[in-house]
Amino acid sequence: MSLHLWLGFLAATLVVALSPGPGAVLSMSVGMRHGYWHALKGIAGLQTALLMQLALVAMGLGALLAASEAAFMAVKLAGAGYLVWLGVRKWNSRVEEGDPALEPDVPEGFYRQGILVNLGNPKAIIFIAALVPQFINPAEPQLPQFLIIAGTTCTVDTMVMSCYALLASRLRRVTATSRAALLQNRIFGGLFIGAGLFLAGSSRH
Repeated sequence: MSLHLWLGFLAATLVVALSPGPGAVLSMSVGMRHGYWHALKGIAGLQTALLMQLALVAMGLGALLAASEAAFMAVKLAGAGYLVWLGVRKWNSRVEEGDPALEPDVPEGFYRQGILVNLGNPKAIIFIAALVPQFINPAEPQLPQFLIIAGTTCTVDTMVMSCYALLASRLRRVTATSRAALLQNRIFGGLFIGAGLFLAGSSRH
């Protein structure tokens, strides 16, 4: 991959990563409630799912998902349902003074959540399937190019999600009271539910 082509892909990846989505909501939610190091677990899950999506595109399955209305609908509804479930769970989460949920060392399965949040968005796979081939030179070996694309995508996304999480973690002291934590649950619960409903109502185009 030429430097010019890579810089073009880098710019496109940065624009996509900066666009707010369920991954950003997850990173900020965990960062604000549990701190940056716990948020990294969720971010690692997001990147794992991203690598899986890139692998699907490399194998040609992204085009199959784009062509099959039934497959797209199944993945979309599963992803939307999971986001809504996360939102309802967050919204209804009870917080009291001295609640252990306010402590930074409570395991919440954030890595798994990160994987499911990204995998549940079929539009992401279709977008990758449309974007990546434009930066692949068919005259050159495919594997090294896909490795460069995967490394670039995950690095950029990790940096952007980390910025979201770090900024949110700065507010931890402000949200350390039970009242503030309850408000946070309502806000991020609503964002997850909204993201799920938006995904459920979206089309492939």
